[in-house]
Amino acid sequence: MTPILPVFLGTLLLAATAHAGDPGRLGRDLTPMGAIKAGNADGSIPAWDGGITTPPAGYKPGGPLVDPFAGEAPTVTITAANAAAYAALLPAGQQEMLRLYPSYKVPVYPSHRSCANVQKVYDGTKKNAEIAKLSASGNGLLDGTIGIPFPMAASGIEMFWNHRLRPRGGFTFRRNFALAAVSRTGDYKLVKVRDEGIIHLMGPGLKAPGDIDTIAKLNNVWITYMATTTAPARLSGQITLVYDNINDDVGPRQAWQYNPGTRRVLRAPDLAFDAPGTNADGLGTVDQFDMMNGSPERYSFKHLGDQEAIIGYNAYRAKLMPYKELLTGQHINQDAMRYERHRVHVVEATLKPGARHVYARRVFFQDEDSWSFAAATLYDTRGAVWRFQEAPVVNSYDVPFCGTALEISNDLQSARYLAAVMTNEEKMPDWKAEVNPDNFTPDALRSLGTR
Repeated sequence: MTPILPVFLGTLLLAATAHAGDPGRLGRDLTPMGAIKAGNADGSIPAWDGGITTPPAGYKPGGPLVDPFAGEAPTVTITAANAAAYAALLPAGQQEMLRLYPSYKVPVYPSHRSCANVQKVYDGTKKNAEIAKLSASGNGLLDGTIGIPFPMAASGIEMFWNHRLRPRGGFTFRRNFALAAVSRTGDYKLVKVRDEGIIHLMGPGLKAPGDIDTIAKLNNVWITYMATTTAPARLSGQITLVYDNINDDVGPRQAWQYNPGTRRVLRAPDLAFDAPGTNADGLGTVDQFDMMNGSPERYSFKHLGDQEAIIGYNAYRAKLMPYKELLTGQHINQDAMRYERHRVHVVEATLKPGARHVYARRVFFQDEDSWSFAAATLYDTRGAVWRFQEAPVVNSYDVPFCGTALEISNDLQSARYLAAVMTNEEKMPDWKAEVNPDNFTPDALRSLGTR
């Protein structure tokens, strides 16, 4: 593997675009998901060869994901001392992290394009290249099926929808994960959550895959999602239920919350946009979960171009390290992290005139192979960098699909951060979970909360 070289004179290394042309290119010079199949000129980004489709040696079904690259060493470690040479490859928020925290570093490893999906996703993505269609406002998907809606994406709003609706395992899922709001000195208290859902778009289906034949019959819901706080005791029993929209022009997402103190189920119309994130201790907004979720209506999206970048990738170690070692002061333990050089789409979301949000601008680095937002720099209303988000890409090869190791929201003004969706010490996610569709209703929440 060719080592990553410094970027001389700050030159931005632009990649060839994969957005123009015939959908028939999918599976030929483009991957089935729409990425450039070939590697880059110097070999630091390899060609995509199908990704990891079978678990590596040592993996036990139902157990933690084994790191397939555990024996590798960094080719370079970026610190404040050499950051200038790599600035063109790093998100602005990460450059600020290097400037602010002497202990912060970016260990860069050989690149592996490990992402893979099941054939059904590839087949649906190819179909989407011909049928997927956005509403005139860009706030809704009018036609499409399982897979990436716009593998030949040409606009920022299409790229947002590719992130929002990207494949996530199977038709149903159940996870247990932890969150921690970590102080500048490294103090934290874990919050634990069980979430589960039905990803109707992965059928498509209402209660079972294939019980309908078009997303037009999904009642405008692409995912039915429920999250239950299980610890600590003072928060235990809180339940949130969300029906997330396929077309936000029809109306706002539907959401309800069960409060164990009052034993009441109430509508939660404000569970969106810049409302404080659940269990986030003021370190994130509702729409920061999954890097960005919900309606895009308050922002104008623009594709700023494609480039090579250094992003969190194949960070299996971050999923395996005990919390007490992972969660350190000012930033997570960077020895747990793994960064690689990959091609990204740079997507900018700018707050529309008259719209309200605490983030005036968001700039995303979107991985070309998974369409996942791997990094985001969030700007306040003064134009200053406020927060830096990361969601390192990992292949859940037991399915397979490309998810994330965890989610991190670094607050650069308070020197605190939120680490979320950590499964390190939890029961492993079940991507084929048996869930009861009848539990995903407001009427069922109260009985679930009193069990």
